[in-house]
Amino acid sequence: MNKLSKIMMFAGVASFAFLSCSNKEKEKTVMTEENKNQESVVYITKNISAESLVKIYEALGVKEEGRVGVKISTGEGKGVHALSMDLIAPLVHKLNANIVECNTAYEGTRHRTDLHKHTIKEHGWEKVAKVDIMDEEGEIKLPIKDGKHLKYDIVGSHLNNYDFVVNLAHFKGHQMAGFGGVLKNQSIGFASTNGKAYIHSAGKVESMETLWSNIAAQDDFLESMAEAAKAIADKFGKKIVYIAVMNNMSIDCDCNANPAKPLIKDYGILASTDPVALDKACLDIIFNMQVTEDNNTKPLIDRINQQHGTHIVDYAEQIGLGSTKYTLKSID
Repeated sequence: MNKLSKIMMFAGVASFAFLSCSNKEKEKTVMTEENKNQESVVYITKNISAESLVKIYEALGVKEEGRVGVKISTGEGKGVHALSMDLIAPLVHKLNANIVECNTAYEGTRHRTDLHKHTIKEHGWEKVAKVDIMDEEGEIKLPIKDGKHLKYDIVGSHLNNYDFVVNLAHFKGHQMAGFGGVLKNQSIGFASTNGKAYIHSAGKVESMETLWSNIAAQDDFLESMAEAAKAIADKFGKKIVYIAVMNNMSIDCDCNANPAKPLIKDYGILASTDPVALDKACLDIIFNMQVTEDNNTKPLIDRINQQHGTHIVDYAEQIGLGSTKYTLKSID
């Protein structure tokens, strides 16, 4: 099995009864319980179009400011299922934004900056906007408070060049995480190559060369992704929003150069200021969708269950990143 194949395979709340816990721990518990009781708004449109993407962004009511980065996946190889340029271009232009990316960990068409730039040019992304490979000139470490696995999040140094971020994810399956949504786009997606190794090893190593003997247990990996996602959320505060496009929903990620054919009908676009609520809403849609001959969710659900993928939203809620309770609000 080659190296690419290997890496593609990976893909408490404290009780008030403990009187010995510190005031800081008590405050953390209260914040976590409050987050669990909040009901976030998730906007939805069944119309997958450039106009609807702009409309659902505007529905969030969060005004962009300063230098804006739109985080997408530019797609591996031919990028057959990645979000299309025609879909995202009007939003990127409206925000006067750069597209932001990071190099991958596996050996493919985007694991070095020179290869990544070639792939970006080959796909035509440079015709939409400047694509900033954030770890081209190095990396920085963002603090993670009270992390169970990670002490920090290792991201591209160019992240400091941005004041406002749109986390624009393509919701689909994933070989290692079970599914890829905004939480994965914010964790693995923002991480530098070393940062990706750090997350996959749940904080044990910071290099791909030493990752293979330090691969984390699955739940530890998922929890590490949630912790890394929270580091980004903590950095930007209210200056980050989340959008997920539910189309071309293969069981495989856009990082797979030869993904499986999607068996699920395109569904729509969802958006929220709460990444946990957004990923949970997307999952609920898939798990509750009626299976028909031309709309088969079973392979994707099986993959999510095999990788215990839903654990990331539960843990993300536990650490205060957002709430799994939400209300869907149509903009159609």
